[in-house]
Amino acid sequence: MPFDVLLNNRRAFLKSLGAGFASVSLQGAKKKQSNWDEIAPFFSPPKAWRGQLGEYRSPLLFNDGSKVETSADWERRRAEIRRDWMNLMGPWPKLLDDHDAQVLEDKKRENFRQLKIRFKWTPVQYTTGYLLIPEGKGRRPAAISVYYEPETAIGLSKHKDRDFALQLARRGFVTLSLGTSATSGNRTYANYYPSIDKAAVQPLSMLGCAAANAWTFLSRRPEVDPERIGILGHSYGGKWAMFASCLFDKFACAAWSDPGIVFDIRPNVNYWEPWYLGWHPRPWRQRGVPTKENPARGLYPRLLKEGRDLHELHALMAPRPFLVSGGAEDTPRRWEALNHSLEVCDLLEAKNRVAMTNRPQHSPNARSNAQIYAFFEHFLR
Repeated sequence: MPFDVLLNNRRAFLKSLGAGFASVSLQGAKKKQSNWDEIAPFFSPPKAWRGQLGEYRSPLLFNDGSKVETSADWERRRAEIRRDWMNLMGPWPKLLDDHDAQVLEDKKRENFRQLKIRFKWTPVQYTTGYLLIPEGKGRRPAAISVYYEPETAIGLSKHKDRDFALQLARRGFVTLSLGTSATSGNRTYANYYPSIDKAAVQPLSMLGCAAANAWTFLSRRPEVDPERIGILGHSYGGKWAMFASCLFDKFACAAWSDPGIVFDIRPNVNYWEPWYLGWHPRPWRQRGVPTKENPARGLYPRLLKEGRDLHELHALMAPRPFLVSGGAEDTPRRWEALNHSLEVCDLLEAKNRVAMTNRPQHSPNARSNAQIYAFFEHFLR
């Protein structure tokens, strides 16, 4: 074939290749814009709640009453908040380096591999969960989904619209679904270190520690980009995801589905229970809202007495993005707490980092889940 023909063919090939790349790039840009359009309205409070700070003490005030003025000040204040909460809840044991992981089952499912795995997630405990790895090569974004047990999030239970790990895997995310099957089964829930009768760490905080160890396990997978790992959960899982992401800053972003993001005397916002922040030696208090006859015990009443609330932990997320997928427990009024995180983000000149969607019911639905997935696609892709 003459050289000029070869050259023209080469030019035509490169031109078509460039057009292909441009098409892929354009499709990616359109998808990104679509994700942002889905969630953009939720990064601003409704008009009625703009600037409303409630009665929460500003996280921009040091313990001595002095005010945070600069980003350097915030780093010191941030460390102070985390130290205070760790001292109150009990410090975490040293995070694990060796997880002693085992693959119990490996099978093909839809567009991903489903691995049933067992690994060490606290110094005294192993867990069993599911790792979903989509087809393809290279490092990809990832998410950890947490709940009462790991089957729901991979679509293997009767619960509707809680299959977060499955839906994200279908979208190309590596996902790790975890739960507390044993303690959920005996209704003690949560995680206890070193044991249920000698808990040195409040159980909800220990769940955060377990998730931090799970982050390390997941980050070492060759399919995962360790800079792009998020965490999400609903209700019990929402509390768990909130404490994990706030206390462990390697999570790139987080979504908390109707956990009750601040203290409140509501049956489902039950931080006083001994498996959350009210641990005390057994026999445990009767389950339910605290009353004069059945008062809260353990750390929880001390937190209230000292004027502590969870908005202080939210502030530790800054400038990392988080989404509150609010339902019956987290109504638009929760912006009174979230506005404090907005103030921290404003100080750090970080825009569009705090969002809240709202629905009437506690349970997630197709629309609220679509917003969560768009949030993860936008910030982790």
